[in-house]
Amino acid sequence: MLEKIINDIDRLQQQIEGFKPLSKRQLQDLRQYYRIGITYTSNAIEGNTLTESETKVVIEEGITIAGKPLKHHLEAVGHAMAFDHVYRLIKKQNITENDIKKLHRLFYQKIDAEQAGKYRKTQVYITGSQYLPPKPNEVPILMKDLIKWYNEEKQHPVVTAALLHQKFVVIHPFIDGNGRIGRLLMNLHLLKNKLPVTIIPPVLRAEYIAMLEKSHVNAQPFIEFIANCVKQAQLEYLRLLT
Repeated sequence: MLEKIINDIDRLQQQIEGFKPLSKRQLQDLRQYYRIGITYTSNAIEGNTLTESETKVVIEEGITIAGKPLKHHLEAVGHAMAFDHVYRLIKKQNITENDIKKLHRLFYQKIDAEQAGKYRKTQVYITGSQYLPPKPNEVPILMKDLIKWYNEEKQHPVVTAALLHQKFVVIHPFIDGNGRIGRLLMNLHLLKNKLPVTIIPPVLRAEYIAMLEKSHVNAQPFIEFIANCVKQAQLEYLRLLT
């Protein structure tokens, strides 16, 4: 099944390449479209109550939404800043631990400056999961191994992006925001390989979490899930272009 999805992705990517080069205005409009979309969806998966239109108002106009928690506003602003930084990392050949820490710092700075961009010092627990994240003293070593693996990985970009997300979330290096940083890292690799920004719709939250849970034993279903999301992102990208 994965092979078929990958073949579909490669075929759709050829169609997308046929529309390039895009104008500067088109690129700016698309980037802003995805900036709002991925910020809304990624936060919503984690329980943020802002709607997509509210997320847009908070990010672009700095207006607070009555009745919504302050933290949810800060998550929107922080995620948009981290997403902007992803574009600065695209041209880098390799990524580093400092790159990942900066993404987290941008996202989490306004929420908890002391924890932003720093690996956790305490044990964390994931609600609903039977798997315990690594102990705090194991995180630095595991992150070094992750970076080494990523910078040497040569599989299809969609497979690598899915595994980067999965491996990062399993390590759970930060006190909070791991899912959001994991999805940004996944998109960083997709963008580096000229694939479109890929979101995980909140409506698929339960399936997404279930696939992540299964990935502790077998990552294949999670890779297929992400590949399907990439395929849908390509279809949406083509719709926007036409």
